[in-house]
This record gives sequence, C-alpha cells and structure tokens, in this order.
Amino acid sequence: MAVNRKDLDKSLAKANEMVEKAEDIKIYSHIDCDGISAGAILSSTLDRLEIDHEIEFISLDRIPKLEKKNELTIFSDLGSGQDLDHFVTSQSKVLILDHHPPLRKISPVGSGFLEVNPNHYGLDGSHQVSGGGMCYLLARTFGFYDLSWIGVLSAIGDMQNNLSGKLVGLNKEILDDGAKLNLVESVNDLAIYGRQTRPLFVALSYFGDVKLPITNNRNESIQFLKNLDIPVNNGKKQRTLYDLSQEEKGRIFAELVRMLSREVPPRYVRYIPRLVAGDAYEFLREEKYSPLRDASEFSTAINACSRHQNPKVALKVLKGDRGMALDEMEAQGKEHRRYLAEKMNWIQGEDRIQNMKNLQYFQGNGIKSEVVGTIAGMVLSYGDWRKPMIGFTRINDENEGLKVSLRCSRLLAFDGIHFGHMISQVAAKVGGSGGGHSVACGAYIPGDKQDKFLELFNEQLNGVL
Repeated sequence: MAVNRKDLDKSLAKANEMVEKAEDIKIYSHIDCDGISAGAILSSTLDRLEIDHEIEFISLDRIPKLEKKNELTIFSDLGSGQDLDHFVTSQSKVLILDHHPPLRKISPVGSGFLEVNPNHYGLDGSHQVSGGGMCYLLARTFGFYDLSWIGVLSAIGDMQNNLSGKLVGLNKEILDDGAKLNLVESVNDLAIYGRQTRPLFVALSYFGDVKLPITNNRNESIQFLKNLDIPVNNGKKQRTLYDLSQEEKGRIFAELVRMLSREVPPRYVRYIPRLVAGDAYEFLREEKYSPLRDASEFSTAINACSRHQNPKVALKVLKGDRGMALDEMEAQGKEHRRYLAEKMNWIQGEDRIQNMKNLQYFQGNGIKSEVVGTIAGMVLSYGDWRKPMIGFTRINDENEGLKVSLRCSRLLAFDGIHFGHMISQVAAKVGGSGGGHSVACGAYIPGDKQDKFLELFNEQLNGVL
C-alpha cells in the first residue's frame, strides 16, 4: 500500500475539529511509556486549549468494561486492536489515535467515530510512528511543535528504533521538529544503556544480547577498558559513556565487534555492527548526567512508574513538574530496581530457568505481571542468547490466567524473526491473545495452558532458529 499523507492529513484535520468542538473530553491511554507519553501530549494540548478533560491510564483488558460518559472519548495508543462496539452509538463521539494493527476499516468521513491509524495510510505503525507520535501529529495541527520531544520519547519507549538503530518515517519527521526548536538532538553512539548515569564499566557489564566475558562481570569490564587504555575514572568521578571521546568510543566499538564475531555463528556476523552502535537521543533542556537527559533512560523511568501502577507521577513529570513529582519518579525508580534485583536473585538462587529444544522459560508466580517481561529480559543475559526467554506469572491472586512475556536477543530479530506475530498465533491456539514487537512481546493465556503453550511454541520454532 502506497503512503497516503494527504488522507492522513485530512483525518488529522477532522480530529482537530472534533477536539475543538468538544467541551468535555475523557482520554483513555495505554499504561506503558508510549501510552503515558501519548496521554501527556493530549493532556498538554487540551490544557492549552482550555478544554476540560480527564485522563486515565489502563491496560487492554479494561476496555470491554468501560462505559461512555463524556461528550468525546479519546483512545490513545490503544483502541485499534480492540472491540469498541459498545462505544459506537448514534450519539457517541470517539477518536482513536493508535498505531497498532487495526481491526476495522478506515472510518467514513463525517461520522462521530474517527480512527486515525498510520496503517490505514500505508505507514507501518511498528517502526515508523508510535501512539505518542500520532498524538503529537494532532497537537501539531494546533501549532504545538514544542511537544515533539515527547513524541520522540514515546517512540524510543516503544522500541521503534530497535531494528534500524534509528528513528525513521514519521518518527524522523517528529525528531526533526524537535531538533529545529533545539529540544532534542540525535547522535550516533555505542548502543549501551546508561549513557548519562551509569559508570562506564557498569554499563558495559549489562551488554547482554550475546553473552561475553564482560556480561554481568564488572571486574572483567574494568579489565576490558584497561586493555583498551581507557580510564575508568576522571579524577574522583567515575566516567560514563557520555564522557568518552569519539576516538575512545571507536576503540570500544572495534573490540566489541571483534569479540562478538567470535561468539556468534557466521549467519549473524553481518548484524553485529547494528548490535553495537546506533543513534541515541538527547533532550537538551534536561540537566546533563540526569536520567531525563537520555531518551532511553527517561523511558525506563516512565516504565518504572507504569510497572508499579503509578502513571500519574510520570504524567506530571512529562508535563513539566521537576519538583515533587520528579522526586517521586526517582524514588519509584529505586524501588523498581530493588524489586528487580530481588526477583532476579530468586530466579537464579532456585535455578528456575528451564530449557527446551528451541526456547527457555521460567515460572515466575509471585512476580508482578507488569514486571515479568523486564525480568525475562534481564534473565536472558544468564541464559542462551540463541533462544527466546519466556516468563510466566499469574495475572492476579484469583489465578484467572497467566501473563506470558518473551524477550530475545536483537540478533534474532535482525535475522527476520518476529516473535510478536508468533506469540499471537500460539496464544490464540490455546484460547488466549497476544502480540507485540519482534524482540519483546507478550500474551495472556488460560491458567492451565502453560504446558500446551510451550509445546506449541517450541514446535513452531523448529527450523526457524
């Protein structure tokens, strides 16, 4: 399908009109980094337009239980993939700003139901624009270009740069809007998390797409840097990636490429440079060495709030609160890290990782369902990078079902495997539902279907890995 920007712009103009005419708006947004960012853009837009509104962050399973009570209901970063028949009445006004694959055909012009989704216009919502990006495109119709930086943040939080190593499509257009206002800049850098805040040797020890001697070993990371004649400290201060010269980064890049090339089968060697380097995004109005300066670190801080059911704190920070709300966000981040460390120790201490021919998994009952995916990603660095890691946990104390989360090395995604599509197919076969990205995805399945799910998934991976 060819890209049709003209019709997209027409739909955005119609959305603008719907918002301007409304006096009472309710926003439902997804409770993750992209969804919270999307909600922040919409709420900021409505604040400036002086339109009364409420915002609520929800998980997808809440949608069937929602009741329409407001003049206009906006769904952001959700709605396209869910049944909303109970919202569509002759009196209803519903606006969907989403990027996930839509269930419905494009909305007829003039109806009170409008779905603005990039997939209707020949754009790929998985890597060309996020839910927050779609909300920014609406905000831009009102002239609010300064909200573009949140659109960039939402794309990074949604891992839209994962396969290409940079933002493309509408995401690049949104980035350019922010760059023109000196709000954000992109720099090619090592693809190592913690550019602003983590000591370099610590950041290197978390480099875990493929297990290396430095993985989960800080002493080896320090020795790695010494061998490259790269100082760990700058006086009394421990150096971060942000402190390094381009020449020093070049030495690290070359050595990581060399080490990784010895560890992976020949078919993956051509992808290694993409694993080691990519574009990083810096918010220029945030303080240097703060977790808000780098887009990846900022998105992690937002996710920490969402994972522990505290999205309103992240919303306040996104809307400009750098006082009490920022303190709460930092405290939430510390609690999040403590919780992750505790659960990681539990999984390792009890040797809970189980291996099958084509996958590895752990039963994580007792781990919060919102966090099991993060744990799966961390556990992957202790397992076999050649297989996806799957974590299971109960959705709630009533044992109504299982949350399934999958993480894998980016090398598998670079090689063309899309686990989000795969997990959707397997979950459906056991009476559940799922989806997500190529490297990070999830599903909800009945509580007694774990073994069958694993059997089917393992079979589907025969000949794929």
